Amino acid sequence: MPDKEIAQHIAQKIKNNELPCAVAFDIAKKGNVSPAAVGAYADAHKLRLVKCQLGLFGYQPEKRIVKPAKSVSPELEADIRGALVNDRLPCKAVWMLAERFGLRKMAVSSACETLGIKIKPCQLGAF
Repeated sequence: MPDKEIAQHIAQKIKNNELPCAVAFDIAKKGNVSPAAVGAYADAHKLRLVKCQLGLFGYQPEKRIVKPAKSVSPELEADIRGALVNDRLPCKAVWMLAERFGLRKMAVSSACETLGIKIKPCQLGAF
């Protein structure tokens, strides 16, 4: 999907110069491009990425809404630790773990909060 098509899809979805994470992923999927390409377009055009599906950024009035989990299963912890890259868990790995364990993405990011593990890099390039 060339920038022109990305622009058309984004123009239909943005409000107040903000592009929600889930919408960015939907545009990427429909256009058969990487989420990073949509994120780069948003960045180049000064669009604000909001409502991270992991709860890490883009919420009001707090910037992030993810909270630590009350507990983390040994299996999930082992898989999180096994997926670390330079002591961080890539966003893409959070998505894969959520699918594997039948959890919401934010439940995995919440487990990371409990374990003191940072999630990086973002698939959209936001962090």
